[in-house]
Parts: sequence; structure tokens; C-alpha cells
Amino acid sequence: MVMLGNTPYVAARAKSRRQKLADRARLRQLINQSPDQLTVAVGEIGYRSEIDLYAGKLSGGDLVEAALTHNLEHELENMLSMCNGKIRGMVETYTSRFDYHNAKVVLRAVDKDVEIEKIANSILPELNDINTPWLKIIENADDIRSAVVQMRRKVFGSALLAVAEDAVLSDYEDALDRHYFKRALASLNGKGPDVRFLKNLLAAEIDHRNLINIIEADAVGFAPDVVVSMLIHGGRLIPSRAFSSIAAGGVDAAMDLLRASSRFDFPAFEAVLAASKAEKSLDAVVVWLKEREHAIMKRMSFLHPVSALPIIHYVAMKVQEVNDLRLIVRGRLAGLSTEVLEAHVL
Repeated sequence: MVMLGNTPYVAARAKSRRQKLADRARLRQLINQSPDQLTVAVGEIGYRSEIDLYAGKLSGGDLVEAALTHNLEHELENMLSMCNGKIRGMVETYTSRFDYHNAKVVLRAVDKDVEIEKIANSILPELNDINTPWLKIIENADDIRSAVVQMRRKVFGSALLAVAEDAVLSDYEDALDRHYFKRALASLNGKGPDVRFLKNLLAAEIDHRNLINIIEADAVGFAPDVVVSMLIHGGRLIPSRAFSSIAAGGVDAAMDLLRASSRFDFPAFEAVLAASKAEKSLDAVVVWLKEREHAIMKRMSFLHPVSALPIIHYVAMKVQEVNDLRLIVRGRLAGLSTEVLEAHVL
């Protein structure tokens, strides 16, 4: 097709698909439906063919989760296949994170000795050929290290092999995060406002992860050198040069940095952090930071309309729809209240 790879065409397709995603009103309707009604409702949103594909083998939450994941994997592949040149590189910089996510799924499954059928029926649905190599790693791995060895040819293989052999799961996950962001930022070496914008988004994501790590480390009482090893380079609010002082000063030192930033709503964050401490849960902080990321991404849809940004924005919103639907279905099946689900569905 002649139009494939043409930036205005692909950006227009992405915007059109984004408009078809479930809005807040539709998600709120789903939250108020019974678990039995949800399978039909999710099918009506645009997942009918995938639900039909898995209906002969699965039911309930597994059926919906497999359908959602299968649809998302093919949609990511489809959007990337439309792109070429500079925009393909930028879109791929964003979508490559899902390979890292799958690696984490595999490592967690091996570490927790999760039955492969459980993974194949939900997070990495086996009817999608994309997942076959991942499932084989789980099947053939005796422990995390043997899974890592099987991933040695992945782009992040050397980063995983560099982790100490006696390391725990979180060390490998941290290594994956550091490798993804370092590689992503390094790949954005071109010029233009679209490249700068995507770099800013990645920097915000890094800052948010570092903030959560700092809060958790402060609560547990980790030594400064351990805290420094947990932090990811590339953020703007919490630059690398401040890692040592923050590791020593904990949350208070991080708050001093945030208070001085004109790009961060410090009073709002301070209130959220206080609520989080009162509830003894990081949920409020995680949701607030995710909403901040969404506010940044929303600008992608109109600031640079003929670029990779509307495509990346659609991909991010598609992923969010799948995550929201998964949370709603699993939450309703687990008996969570509508209030709890509404608080977590963005």
C-alpha cells in the first residue's frame, strides 16, 4: 500500500483508532456491571474476535485477559508495520518496552514457580505465535539464571547476564529498567520538537520510578549505596548528580529538589504523599504520578500532529485501555468495590 509509512497517513490512522477507545463514561459503566456481563461488554468494545478465539478453551477472567493481551500484541505489531524511517524508530523506542515487560513476566513466573498454563492462558496467550519463544523459556528454565541465559541474545541479554548470580528478582527487574531507559534515550539522537518531547516523557517516567524507589527505600531503611544502585539515570527532576545526596537524605532530600522545580506541582504531590502515609499504601502516589504522565502524553495528540507523537499517544492509550479493562474484570471477579476500582482506573 503506497500510503503505508507516510507520516500524515499513519498519524491520522492512530488518531482515528484512539477515538474508538473506551472513554471514562464507558469504563464506569463496565465497573458497575456484574462479572458475567463483562465478557460480553468487553467484546462489544472491540475485542469480540479475540474472545471468540479463546472461548473454546478459557472462561471468566482468563478468557478476557487472554483476549485483551492477544489484541494488544497484534495492534502494537500492526501500528509498527505501518511506520518507516524516523517515525518507525521513535515508535519502536516506545514499543520496545513491552519486550522488557515480557522478560519481567518470564522471570517472575520462573522465580515464583508459576505453572506455565497459567501464564499461557492470560499474560502471554499461547495462541499468539509472538509468545511462543517466551513460553519456551519458562518451560525450559530451572531458575532465574537459566532463564537469563536463554535471553542472552535479546537486546538486554548482556545487562541481565551482568547481574550477580546470587541476585534476587528485583535486581534483574531493575537491570531491565535501567537498560530500557538508557537505550531509549540514546536512540533519540535526532533533532526536532517531537524528539525533544519524547525525551521529556521518558525523563518524567524515570523521575516517577525514582521517586517511588526513594519512598520505598526510605520506608525500609536501605543503606545509601543500595539506594543509589536502585536509581535510574536520565531524569530531569532528580538528576544523576543528586543521587548521592538523596540516598543519604531520603525522602526529605528528594522533596527539597521537587519543591524548587517549576515543572512539578509540589503542593499537590505533598498532599498525596501525606495521604499515602496515612493509608500506609503507595497507591495514591502511583495513581497521581500516572495521571501526571497522562497529562504529558495528552499533549502529544495535538502539539505535533504530523509526527510520531500521535502514534505513540495512541499506543499508550491502547495499553491503558487494556490495563483498565483487565483491572476491572479481575477486580470485579475478586469482589472489589466500585469505589476502589474507580480510584484506580484512570
